[in-house]
Amino acid sequence: MAANVGGIDKILRIVVGAGLIGSTVAGLLPVWGYIGIVPLATGLMGWCPAYTLLGIKTCPAKK
Repeated sequence: MAANVGGIDKILRIVVGAGLIGSTVAGLLPVWGYIGIVPLATGLMGWCPAYTLLGIKTCPAKK
């Protein structure tokens, strides 16, 4: 699995995922808020299976 998620994309995924999970734990969102696990995991791993299928790569090219 080669990295395909770049810096800003990675940070946004982690923030949104943590926000959704935190809001669900705090009772502000219903159970569907646990979907935040997906962006959180892909942000932490630096790899997104949907990006692989679509041929998208937001990380910088290695020289």
